[in-house]
Amino acid sequence: MIRTSIMKTLTKAEEQVMQVLWSLGEGFIRDIMDAIKPPKPHQNTVSTILKILVEKGFVGTNQYGRQYQYFPLISKDTYSKSSIGSLVSSFFSGSFSDAVSFMVKENNLSVEELEALLTELKKKQP
Repeated sequence: MIRTSIMKTLTKAEEQVMQVLWSLGEGFIRDIMDAIKPPKPHQNTVSTILKILVEKGFVGTNQYGRQYQYFPLISKDTYSKSSIGSLVSSFFSGSFSDAVSFMVKENNLSVEELEALLTELKKKQP
């Protein structure tokens, strides 16, 4: 059984903005808008999402006059680990083996891909 730290989840829209911030590292609203793939939400929508992300503790700000520069406070790896752990905990009773088995059965992961992953994991072990 795995334990996951309690981290707030992101909506799809929040995740889209976080993906941009993770790739940029930091940016003003115009930088973030430029980096969002079409169809782009309205700038006011992105501003609201950024405000929510600040309140949730995912994003920090630096103020320059009337403008804010945004940057991630949570790394993509940290969020990914928490999300995957939460998914496995919720749907597979905390068993990563069951999750991988499910992916193989549903053809989301081929046996060849699984073998390649195992080979990589064995190389990383001391």
